[in-house]
Amino acid sequence: MATDKEELNYGAANIQILEGLEAVRKRPGMYIGSTSERGLHHLVWEIVDNSIDEALAGFCSHIEVEILKDDIISVTDNGRGMPVDIHPKTGKSAVDTIFTVLHAGGKFDGSNYKVSGGLHGVGASVVNALSEWLEVRVRRNGHEYYEKFAYGKSLGDLADLGPTQTAETGSKVTFKADSTIFTETTVYNYETLRQRIQQLAFLNKGLRITIRDKRQDDIVENTYCYEGGVIEYVNYLNENKGKIHDQVIYCEQELNRVTVEIAMQYTDAYTKNIYSFTNNIHTPEGGTHEDGFRLALSRIINSYAKENKLFKNEDNFQQEDTLEGLTAIVSIKHPNPQFEGQTKTKLGNSEVRQITSKIFGEAFERFLLENPSQAKAILEKVALAAHARLAAKKAREATRRKSPLESFGSSKLADCRSKDAAKCELYLVEGDSAGGSAKSGRNSEFQAILPLRGKVLNVEKCRLDKALENKEILSMIQAIGTGIHDDFNISKARYHKIVIMTDADVDGDHICILLLTYFFRFMPELITEGYIYIAKPPLFKLQAGKRVEYAYSDEEKDMLLAQMGERTSIQRYKGLGEMDASQLWETTMDPETRTLTRVTLDDAIEADKDFAMLMGDEVDPRKNFIKMNAQYAKLDV
Repeated sequence: MATDKEELNYGAANIQILEGLEAVRKRPGMYIGSTSERGLHHLVWEIVDNSIDEALAGFCSHIEVEILKDDIISVTDNGRGMPVDIHPKTGKSAVDTIFTVLHAGGKFDGSNYKVSGGLHGVGASVVNALSEWLEVRVRRNGHEYYEKFAYGKSLGDLADLGPTQTAETGSKVTFKADSTIFTETTVYNYETLRQRIQQLAFLNKGLRITIRDKRQDDIVENTYCYEGGVIEYVNYLNENKGKIHDQVIYCEQELNRVTVEIAMQYTDAYTKNIYSFTNNIHTPEGGTHEDGFRLALSRIINSYAKENKLFKNEDNFQQEDTLEGLTAIVSIKHPNPQFEGQTKTKLGNSEVRQITSKIFGEAFERFLLENPSQAKAILEKVALAAHARLAAKKAREATRRKSPLESFGSSKLADCRSKDAAKCELYLVEGDSAGGSAKSGRNSEFQAILPLRGKVLNVEKCRLDKALENKEILSMIQAIGTGIHDDFNISKARYHKIVIMTDADVDGDHICILLLTYFFRFMPELITEGYIYIAKPPLFKLQAGKRVEYAYSDEEKDMLLAQMGERTSIQRYKGLGEMDASQLWETTMDPETRTLTRVTLDDAIEADKDFAMLMGDEVDPRKNFIKMNAQYAKLDV
């Protein structure tokens, strides 16, 4: 409880007023989510989004993003160029106002930008606030203008550098992130930027976007431009999958100032992939635009099936039946989007549900009527999904675990004693031999062991009902406790660390990939929430006298060998089963000494494409991947 003295000392002088951009530097996470690598990359998107807005308004056809030496970012567009005249309220140039005043931008009155990704007007000023320095160059009115900032503050008024030699217009923003803010890293990941740049090109047909990495002598560059827009996006996502129908179903229409653009195609896969966007912002949690699409899809398919007497009984297809194997892009442009939550992961505008449903429903119905052979193929796919759903419903009941100590028939789970899921760990161990060592060496208070026999079923090639017939998968589902697929509930997870522990060889890597495929397809939340880990067992044991060291790579082995001398004995572990309980604990299971790699999912869209390529039925894409990447493989002898 506060003392009387403390209460007396609390007055107006204790109220801190943060002026200008000080609030952004004081609490950066409020504006960009975090100051981790994700937040660092968010700075780039804030500037790129401004250029995209120029493209959406019809004034920009090319955007260039460059990573310069020392991880400096430069974004250039050929739009109209930022306004340079004096702002009537601030008394400063419009450029200065845009980069130093929060909620200052041309997106609020609706006259300059019909739609915009960021309607908060904080993007440019936040990037400026969180940068060591930032430069702006504007080509407008036949002149070039320049202004530089440091830590969010202008170093001088906007300067007119004189007439330009061409009539080109546009803006160029160059900045260096502040390392005192981004203490984790200031190094940009080219692949992260490239993937998002490609996505933006798909979502904005005809817009050319170039990304270059100039940090090394060998410049890496990619340019993307898709005249087909989201149609080409669906083709790209499905290139490693078998298609149920050749033609991508597409519609684009504006209704009540909302533009709806949808492309979709069914494949022979068993999972759905619906990706929704609002003003180019990915909404992974969906929202009213995705709801409208799903409702129309189910309604039209059921209507078509009834009219053509394709039902064998009176039951309608359920929505989940109509989604199996579907790849769809649902992209809308809205003048005033309302998102649920600060992260913009779900669209909340209620009117969008009916607009999307009407536009897509009419287009989809027309497609089915005009393409009877493709319509028949789609309905056959949906009917098979309905049959599998009924079979899976029966099999799913067996996955609902009643007690942590309940016998699972074929399961050999050695559970832990703790009931605190946040502290508990489940080791998925390759083979009975390694499982026995792990059971003997573990800390049974918080570590559970589940040995797996042989290679786990490749779920990329089977439906849920078939997966639930697999004893190893059934054992994992029952042990983890969350349920599976649509029944999944992460709050019921009995372990917050699920560790894949396989041999350090090709077979072990394959089993690891099979398990990751299973988690990605049937329990993806375990990955997104950071519950899945991969253990790293040692490859070598080196012993000289009483000194024992473990090496996790050939390079580490050679380094230790040089330190320990020629009389050092070397044991090459061919598998986990060659380690006794104490060795397995010391090297791979002891929280004080082990090495675990957390499995993350930065881009589910790209991950889906990669899993389909690596684990699906299409052979040629996998062959091409191996040919292209064989040079990076290492041979253990």
